[in-house]
Amino acid sequence: MNPYQETFNTWNKIAKLYEEKFMHLDLYNQTYDAFCDAIPEHANVLEIGCGPGNITKYILNRRPDLRLEGTDISENMIGLASKNNPTAEFYVMDCRDLDKNQSQYSAILCGFCIPYLLENDCRKFIKNCSEKILPGGLLYLSFVEGDPEQSGFISGSSGDRTYFSYYKADEIEKTLSQNSFHLVKTVDLPYQKNNGEKEIHKILLSEKIQSKSF
Repeated sequence: MNPYQETFNTWNKIAKLYEEKFMHLDLYNQTYDAFCDAIPEHANVLEIGCGPGNITKYILNRRPDLRLEGTDISENMIGLASKNNPTAEFYVMDCRDLDKNQSQYSAILCGFCIPYLLENDCRKFIKNCSEKILPGGLLYLSFVEGDPEQSGFISGSSGDRTYFSYYKADEIEKTLSQNSFHLVKTVDLPYQKNNGEKEIHKILLSEKIQSKSF
């Protein structure tokens, strides 16, 4: 079984557990506030890797005017997200297939999705985001900063495994720059895992550079 398939199966299996653990987590709210404050009224927003709709719910409570679409690879996650956010539109999508989406957005929000992508797919994903975001639009990315050599399978409390990728912030920032993004805000948040270990959660808010007219 390849890393992606096992990871996808795990997300589908633990969807309800994930909802119970993270639905009301407020650690990242300041970064969601910054995202909300920077988006124009009635903007089209795409959330990738929406899980049970925990971020969606916070965003729409702050900005009910937004036209928000949420996607996730897990059918069970999408079912929970739809229940938790009846005014938003949700559908199953592999984030690696973002290039097949024909729409354009004022903003894309991707909360802890790229840690579950392999390095090459992460670079392609950022490129695809650039192609889907309108000039002047925003991209929200979060990930765990660490040594990429430490990437591999990790097990959760249920014993089920996901493949987890660590990234160096400067490499992500370089990829963003190569794909017409300008970094406007960086936030580092310490996070304590269940085993007591601490890690740095990195949040990057970037703006799609507007084309110059001559």
